[in-house]
Amino acid sequence: MKKLVLLRHIFSLLVVLGSCSSPQPKESQTIVGGKLQVLVDETVFPIMEEQVAVFEHLYKQADVTLSVAQENQIVTKLVNNEVEVAVLTRQLNADEMTFFEARQFRPRVYRFAEDALALVVNRNSADSAVTVDDIIRVMQGKEPMGHMSRLVFDNPNSSTVRYLKDLAGVDSLPSTGVYALKSNSEVLKYVYETPQTIGVLGLNWIVRPDSALQRYADGIKVLGVRNQAGKPGSDGFYKPSQSNLAEGVYPLARSVYIINAEPRKGLGMGFAAFLTGLPGQRIILKSGLMPDSLPPRELIIRK
Repeated sequence: MKKLVLLRHIFSLLVVLGSCSSPQPKESQTIVGGKLQVLVDETVFPIMEEQVAVFEHLYKQADVTLSVAQENQIVTKLVNNEVEVAVLTRQLNADEMTFFEARQFRPRVYRFAEDALALVVNRNSADSAVTVDDIIRVMQGKEPMGHMSRLVFDNPNSSTVRYLKDLAGVDSLPSTGVYALKSNSEVLKYVYETPQTIGVLGLNWIVRPDSALQRYADGIKVLGVRNQAGKPGSDGFYKPSQSNLAEGVYPLARSVYIINAEPRKGLGMGFAAFLTGLPGQRIILKSGLMPDSLPPRELIIRK
């Protein structure tokens, strides 16, 4: 926490100093200027588009390019030094960190949001709730989920698949009952068009769909989820709302991290400070996800 506070102070100081100097060309790499490529997990891509739009509006010399990739591809490119900044829904594990430690370098990792896996069905479906035990049984290939005949993911190598495989304690998907498409938008469309299907999506794709996906988002509903006995959220069925994420009762919650593997102080540091600072956290709050730190609210009391 002290390091994060220090990072924010450094960022604020350098922004002030940078604003007092003459404009720098975009090729000049600073914490508020230059070019930066960021690999992003597709499940959180919509919120990252909003973050970049505001960041570039505030800092005219910054040029941030987002590229979508599967989780395993992102990690591979990070450890192979093909990209220096990435947004993931998990931290690097011990084996992955050894690649950096061999270079005597540890990437800087900052948590900036709480996301959730949302389970969605066709709006006309009779189902409105599901349990974590139901999901685990399906992932283990044991039985169908109520009236549902398919559990549909965005991609076989996505973070959503990895999350539920870890939850169920399995190394591979079962041969029946579980299907993978190519993207979150395809899952949204498939559930809209196909009854008796449960889609697994990043929450961001439901709460802030773009105009092309709005009619599909309007044609689905989000299931309530009950956790396993003895765990938070086992006393009822909870949907992935900000309040439920804040209280820790939605069972399928996960953190979102920006991983900065730049060996120098560059635009990646500035972008990370923006995400974890007040402007970035306000964007997270408005997006429907849960910010890492709640922005303060100022109330003006008039007599």
